[in-house]
Amino acid sequence: MSEGCNVEDTVSKDTEPKDPYPTPRKIMAEPDYIDDDNPELIRPQKLINPVKSSRNHQDLHRELLMNQKRGLAPQNKPELQKVMEKRKRDQVIKQQKEEEAQKKKSDLEIELLKRQQKLEQLELEQQKIQEEQENAPEFVKVKGNLRRTVQEATEAPDS
Repeated sequence: MSEGCNVEDTVSKDTEPKDPYPTPRKIMAEPDYIDDDNPELIRPQKLINPVKSSRNHQDLHRELLMNQKRGLAPQNKPELQKVMEKRKRDQVIKQQKEEEAQKKKSDLEIELLKRQQKLEQLELEQQKIQEEQENAPEFVKVKGNLRRTVQEATEAPDS
């Protein structure tokens, strides 16, 4: 009879429906504060995220949700457009720095610029005089040459 009992046990085990979704083994042990209702224990609470609780974050999140419902999602600019805008900003900043550097010239630089301007003016005046002499009639040139020779002749005997 002992053989019959064994056969019945194996048959009854095989006929039981198997669970199609086996429960996974629990790797971590359950904490003891769940089972015990001990009033002396301090139960852990989830920490409050200061960013999410801030008013600005909540307003921004609400606005993003509203825009998403309306279909007004934030526009993503193409990468090329972003790069071009960044280059333009950098160029403007560089120009501003150069202008500030020019404004902050030292006394020596200012004095050198003044002298350079004076020299340029003198050169322009000399060019104008030469052009006038070249365009002047022949008799005016001869008269100028005579005056120079007369002045040289009067100065030579004196010295």
